[in-house]
Order: sequence, then structure tokens, then C-alpha cells
Amino acid sequence: MVIIGITGTFGAGKGAIVDYLVRKKGFTHYSMRQFLTAELVKLGRPTKREDMLDLANELRREHGPGYLVERILAEVLAKGDHAIIESIRCVGEIDALKKAPKTVVIAVDADAKKRYQRIQKRKSSTDHISFEKFVEDERRESVSDEPWALNLKKCRERAEFIIENNAGLSDLYNQIDSLLEKLNL
Repeated sequence: MVIIGITGTFGAGKGAIVDYLVRKKGFTHYSMRQFLTAELVKLGRPTKREDMLDLANELRREHGPGYLVERILAEVLAKGDHAIIESIRCVGEIDALKKAPKTVVIAVDADAKKRYQRIQKRKSSTDHISFEKFVEDERRESVSDEPWALNLKKCRERAEFIIENNAGLSDLYNQIDSLLEKLNL
């Protein structure tokens, strides 16, 4: 069993990596977004992006910076399959993940304009924003001194592998295959 945590900027290709690992390599996908959405539904609260961020911060402040990953890890470890946990954006979550056996963190990034074009194409309910808001949201979520808060920059620094996704899917898949070879998978 190998557990991959994936972090990265908005629209960088986290979902494409997840889809590839699930479809071609048999990984089981665990989504922070799905986890938070389910928790919001249980609480009878709206499920917009801001609501997810607020709940994630509440839970991490109350239960510790690694809480969300710890909750998902319990299920991952019980199943024992190769797993990918998508959208790790807090340093405490990376620290919690790295305590588990056989883990690796991948950060994915791409040019901001390409990433914005990608999110516009996927048409998720959380992606209907201007380029200026896209850049501002990312700037706000990229740095924090709080261990429970979003910090994309530090998450990237703590990743064992960094994938630059500027050239398209075939290049992205080649990078993933190369990484999997290094991990002997």
C-alpha cells in the first residue's frame, strides 16, 4: 500500500492526476472536498467553497491542524489499498500524512493563466469567478503563519515531488509514470 497526498494550486491538474491514478493504476481516491461537503450537509449548512474553507478551518482549529487528513487516513489504512488524498492545502495535514506508513506528497503547479482557463472549462460551481478573484483567492490561501490555515506555498515546499503541468495531458501522464517508477509502483 502507498498513500499519495496531492497538493497544488487551483486548476493545476490535481484532478487529472487523481483520475489517471484511479483509472490506470487502481488507486482509491479520497477527496477533501467530498469529505467537507458531506460534513456541511450533515450540519445543514451551505456547500459553497467559502463554507468548505470555513468548516475546514473550524475543524482544524478545534481538533488540530492534521484533523482532516487524520479522519481520511483512518479509512485509508483500514482498507489497505493504494490511495490518493486530493487537495491537501494545510501544513498540519502534510505533517499528519507523513506520519502514516508509505506516504509521499506530490505538488502540482502550472502557469496562472493556463490554470484559470482550465477551471473555466471544468465549470464547477466553485469556479465561476473572475481572473482577478482567482488570483486573489490563491494569494490569500498561499501563505499563513497559523498551522491550521491554508498555506499552499509551504505545502509545496514539503512535497517530495513537484510536477509542472504546462504542456498537456500526455506530458502530465509521462511525469506521473516517471514518478511511479521512482516509487517502484
